[in-house]
Amino acid sequence: MSDSGRHGRDQGSPYAPHTPVETAEMLDAVGVESEADLFDIPPAERFEGDFGIDPRSERELRTELGSTFRKNDELTEFLGRGHYAHYVPSVVDDLSSRSEFLTSYTQYQPEIAQGFLQALFEYQSLVVELTGLPIANCSMYDAATALGEAARLADRVRRVSGTDLLVPECLHENRRAVLENYVDGTDLSIETYPMDDGNVDVEALSGLAGSETAMVYAENPTAHGTIEARLSDVGAVADEVDALFCLGTDIIALGLLEEPASVGADVVVGAADALGLPTAYGMGLGLFATREDFLRQVPGRLVGAGEDAAGKRAYTLTLQTREQHIRKERATSNICTNQAWVALRTAMHLAWLGPEGLVDLASDCVREAEALAARLDDLRGVRAPLHDRHHFREFLARTDQPASAVASDLESSGFAVHVAGDHRLQVCVTEMNADETDALVDAFEEAL
Repeated sequence: MSDSGRHGRDQGSPYAPHTPVETAEMLDAVGVESEADLFDIPPAERFEGDFGIDPRSERELRTELGSTFRKNDELTEFLGRGHYAHYVPSVVDDLSSRSEFLTSYTQYQPEIAQGFLQALFEYQSLVVELTGLPIANCSMYDAATALGEAARLADRVRRVSGTDLLVPECLHENRRAVLENYVDGTDLSIETYPMDDGNVDVEALSGLAGSETAMVYAENPTAHGTIEARLSDVGAVADEVDALFCLGTDIIALGLLEEPASVGADVVVGAADALGLPTAYGMGLGLFATREDFLRQVPGRLVGAGEDAAGKRAYTLTLQTREQHIRKERATSNICTNQAWVALRTAMHLAWLGPEGLVDLASDCVREAEALAARLDDLRGVRAPLHDRHHFREFLARTDQPASAVASDLESSGFAVHVAGDHRLQVCVTEMNADETDALVDAFEEAL
C-alpha cells in the first residue's frame, strides 16, 4: 500500500481514503477551492445551526424511544385501499432471512446465485400460472409503478397513432399521481371514464375509446373493492380500437377471479405484497405480466432457464439488452433495482398456501366482506355495501351522519377506517381483523 493510502486509512474510514493532499489535488483539477463549492445550495435552504439533539447512550435512547412509542394509539385497522394485512407464516420469515438471500443484490453473477435465481424463476412461473400470460418479470416496486411502466410500454408498442390512456374515475389517487409522473415528458395524456354502480360503465367507455386511445386500464377488484362483472366487454372495447388492454389486479384475488388472459388482457399489473409481507405502508411489490409479443419491451429483470456447459439446468438474468445498464437512455425502463427479496417472500408464501390454500384465502376475502357489510347494513343510518356488487376484502358504506364524524368516533373506540367522501366510509376486513368485527359493529352502532 502506498504512503498516501496508509495515511488516508489512518485518518478516517477505509471506504473514503482520500488524504487532504489528494482532496486538494482533485479540487484544483475541477477549479474550486473547497468541497462546499461543489454544491449550489441556495442560502435560504442552508442549515448551519445546531440540531439541538443531546448525545445519549444506547440504554438512554431505548428508554426514551420506548416512552414515545407507548404514546401511540392502539387502533385495530379496517383500512385497506392498497395495504392489506394477511397472516404471514413463520416459515417465510425463517427461510427468507437466510444470509444467502439477505446479502444478495441483483443476480448478475449466475454462477454464485443459482438458488436465488431459481426462486425468482419460480415467482415468475407462479405469476404466469395465475395470470395466464406467458411472460412475467421478477418484480416491480409496487402496483403504481407497474401501471406507469405499462403505460410506457403501450406508448412503445402501440398499434395506433393515439396517445390517450383511459383509466377509471375511481383510480386510487396515489396510483394516478405516479402514472402522471411516468407519462410526464411524453405525448401521452390521461383521460377518465365513468363507473356504473362501482363497475366500469362499458357503454360510456365504448363511446370514449377511439383511434386516439393507446391503452385502456381497468381494475379487478376495483379501488372500492367491487368485482368487475364485464371484463371481457372491457377487453373487447380495447380490441375494437386496437388499444392495449391493461388489467390491474391483486395476487390473492387471482386465485379466485377470472384469469386475465381469458378476458383479453394484454398486460397485467398489480400488487403482490399482500402475500409475504405484513402491512408496510410504503414498501410493496408490483407484479407485471404480458404477452410474448412484448417480451423485449418488458421493464425490469427477467430470469431465464437454460443449460450450463455440463448440460445441467441453469438460471440467469436474460435479455439484459433491454436494461439501462446496457442501453442507457434507450432502455425500455429506468427501473434501477427491483424487489427481489420481497418477491422471494411472496413466492414462499404462495408455495406454502398451495392452490387450495390460495382459493380458500381468496374465498374468505369475499365472505368476510359480505358478512360485515350485511351486519353494518342492519344498523340504522348505514347502507352497506354502497354498491350492489360482489366485493373483495373491502367495501364502501354510506352513513347518514358525516363520515368524518363517524370515523372520529370509531377512532375513539379503537378502530380505524377510511373516510372516502362526505358520507362514505371504506372498510376492509381480512383474517387478521375478522375477530374484531363484533366490536367494530358495536362501535358503529354507538357512533350513529
